[in-house]
Amino acid sequence: MCPMNTSGNESDIYYYLDYNSSCDQDPSSHISNGSMVLLVLYYMLFCLGLLGNTTVIWVLLRYIKMKTMTDVCLLNLAMSDLILAASLPLWAYNSENLVSCKLMTGVYQLGFYSGTLFVTLMSVDRYLAIVHAVAAMRARTLRYGIIASIITWVISVVMAIPQVTFASIEMVEEDNDSLKCQPRYPLEEQQFWKKLRNFSENTVSLFVCLPIMIFCYVKILVVLSKARNSKKNRAVRLIFTIVCVFVLCWVPYNVTVFLQTLQLFEFLNTCEDSKAITSTMCFAEIIALSHCCVNPVIYAFVGEKFRKSLRNLLTRYLCWSYHSRGAFSYRDTTEKETSNTPVKSDY
Repeated sequence: MCPMNTSGNESDIYYYLDYNSSCDQDPSSHISNGSMVLLVLYYMLFCLGLLGNTTVIWVLLRYIKMKTMTDVCLLNLAMSDLILAASLPLWAYNSENLVSCKLMTGVYQLGFYSGTLFVTLMSVDRYLAIVHAVAAMRARTLRYGIIASIITWVISVVMAIPQVTFASIEMVEEDNDSLKCQPRYPLEEQQFWKKLRNFSENTVSLFVCLPIMIFCYVKILVVLSKARNSKKNRAVRLIFTIVCVFVLCWVPYNVTVFLQTLQLFEFLNTCEDSKAITSTMCFAEIIALSHCCVNPVIYAFVGEKFRKSLRNLLTRYLCWSYHSRGAFSYRDTTEKETSNTPVKSDY
């Protein structure tokens, strides 16, 4: 557990202390300097995630106008990352209100599951667009993109419901009898719900979504390696970056969750193991949460189509705000040139 109070998320101290109650955790080790560093870090991630994802949403709604399935997926991915980023400031404060406790738990869980699923959906969309470009034209329409997004949000809500249901305000003796937002499982089914929760996270991220992404991008790389295109190398680098960043951000977290599941089955249950896994989770969480900030860079700012759209949109607003007729003429010329420039792909 990171040395600061968190609220409504999957790493509260109550949860991980249960893995080995015989291992004493010294509350005095939760030094204020570490808490302050994490507080600043969470707010930095919040600001970057807020700026990047709101920019993506703004450009998509005001300029690109949601024309393809890729645009729909990109919009929903930005919304999901925005939800996850919005939960970060709440990590620094301890909620003593049941309504806010359940709200914060739901926001975090929803952002976690929807973000992972929309990254996977984007991978499938890229796979269809490149590997089965002709056959998948009917499946990659705006209509099917909206349907797929609705289904993804429904699945995310369903996955988040159990944690919201059990979220409660409890007194934690290990932290000076302070009140914390944590799940209250039935005593006779406590182990079952903990195992189910870990299994659900690992199944979605590690055992389902990650293999799908690897399969899609391996197929994409095979197709691009055979294509004679001057932009092939740049596309290969971008695809390789997408997979590597997702793996680097989320696999350490999910592996740590898997190790905690082994503790529930009485493996790795020594005091040293418990402390090591708890410390590892602290860093794994921060790395995983940073993914909501880098997603806009990977899926949007690196893309040629998005860069052109953002540049033209900024040019339009700057010309309208600071210049008169001459600036408007430049803006119109820029728009005409852009309208005659073919956009080959989202990447």
